[in-house]
Amino acid sequence: MGGWSWLCCGRSNAGCAAVQLPEPFHLPAPLPEWPQGGSFAKGTICIGELDVVNITKFRSIWSCSGASFYEPEGVPDGFHCLGHYAQQNNRPLQGFLIVAREVASHQQINSKPALEKPLDYSLVWTNANLNEDENSDCGCFWLPSPPNGYKALGYVVTKGPKKPSLEVVRCVRDDLIDTCEHVRSIVNIENACQIWKTRPCHRGVKGHGIPVGTFSCETDSTDSKKSRVPCLKNFDSNLRAMPNLEQINALIKHYGPTVFFHPQETYLPSSVSWFFENGATLHKKDIKMGDAILPGGSNLPAGGTNDGEYWIDLPDDDRKEHVKVGNLKSAELYAHVKPAHGGTFTDIAMWVFCPFNGPATIKVGFASFALQKVGRHIGDWEHYTLRVSNFSGELSSIYFSQHSGGEWVDACDLEFISSNKAIVYSSRNGHASYPHPGCYLMGSEKLGVGVRNDVARSNFSVDSSMHYKIISAGHLGGVVVEPCWLQYMREWGPTITYNSRSEIDTVLSFLPFFLRFTAEAIFNSLPGELYEEEGPTGPKEKNNWEGDERS
Repeated sequence: MGGWSWLCCGRSNAGCAAVQLPEPFHLPAPLPEWPQGGSFAKGTICIGELDVVNITKFRSIWSCSGASFYEPEGVPDGFHCLGHYAQQNNRPLQGFLIVAREVASHQQINSKPALEKPLDYSLVWTNANLNEDENSDCGCFWLPSPPNGYKALGYVVTKGPKKPSLEVVRCVRDDLIDTCEHVRSIVNIENACQIWKTRPCHRGVKGHGIPVGTFSCETDSTDSKKSRVPCLKNFDSNLRAMPNLEQINALIKHYGPTVFFHPQETYLPSSVSWFFENGATLHKKDIKMGDAILPGGSNLPAGGTNDGEYWIDLPDDDRKEHVKVGNLKSAELYAHVKPAHGGTFTDIAMWVFCPFNGPATIKVGFASFALQKVGRHIGDWEHYTLRVSNFSGELSSIYFSQHSGGEWVDACDLEFISSNKAIVYSSRNGHASYPHPGCYLMGSEKLGVGVRNDVARSNFSVDSSMHYKIISAGHLGGVVVEPCWLQYMREWGPTITYNSRSEIDTVLSFLPFFLRFTAEAIFNSLPGELYEEEGPTGPKEKNNWEGDERS
């Protein structure tokens, strides 16, 4: 829904200007017809006392300061809006609003309905002096006043000072909601009204919070992370909209990205079985010799915690250097499928294994220095995550894991290689994931000081839509049998102690005095694991196995 609107940022109509609204985003190719079964991609999801529908078509209401505000278009009969949507104008229009209706079978059971009209509205902010006559183009943000025992889940925006109808939105009974937090600023209007994108506080496999797509509006200067508007909560423990095994395979085949490794990458991925079959060894504390690991990892200790009693190492014979560089031909992605946002989305975490993580290259100003030890370790597990809407099966975003953190990138900002398959760029030596080619600094981009993450296309790639294995999907019960090696909770490489920080100190000693201490402060702020040669734990030991991604 592109078009022209009016930009009105002052306290009157003076200075209004036409603004081009963003065009709606569409994936490069149409969605396929997904395999049948359950409630996946059926358009409506039951979350207990409410049926909810995801609306992705909008009608613009008002624009200001580079952002626009929208109401849902095409709300099905019997469903009700919970609030309005906001986003920046400098990117394609990609978002959603949840609309809801009460499940008929619950209307007789509860004395209080799940949804109620607001009693009134309170004006939260306007850009106009309402005492003036010429204010028909002003923007007004209204917070619904809910009945006792109910909460408003969003704001209502109007163009002009007229109070909205009580029919515009519904409030939700307060035992059906969950808390939200601010995640990203959308716009700050005149330094007087901060508009935020929100997300549920309780996320991950065990989180039941459901984002409704509305925005949060703050008119004071308090820097509170918690949003004043809550979200919905899924009370249906069956998670009936999650995909079955056939649907999961269809999703991966349709959306599976191609992973490109750097043209100068030395340490490529391999399959776990290739790593074991080519001499990887299991070591136990205080025992000098390691044991060969069986191809499926059946002799690895299962369960427990990372207590330092066991670790995996490269072969101790002439195969060591051969194994260290990996085997691209055998490489495959390992898929962990889990519910997100209360089962209204599916996260497909795609894990890649590399036998070795190479040393880092640091950048200081215009100079780069390849190090010998810093950053290297045996065994490397990295991942990216596809987030798919369970309302439609449409790809919403991809999470790119980058060392100790990462970022969610909306589908409209991805680079696609064919059809609806995106590109994931893996950084040289360190294998962090990025959405676009270039040099990304872990440190200070502004000062040009930090650890380089170089990514580019090359002939080294893995198509995850073809080369993958589903290793876990807990919502399916025992349908997916997890491999033995997934239950290994210890480290996939030994811990080797030496003063690797001295390498960086040597480089910094040649810098001018005024730059040296700035660079030292930046390198001191980087994650401690950068300076240790310590193998990582496997996917199941990571906190994002059941939790949400770190962003």
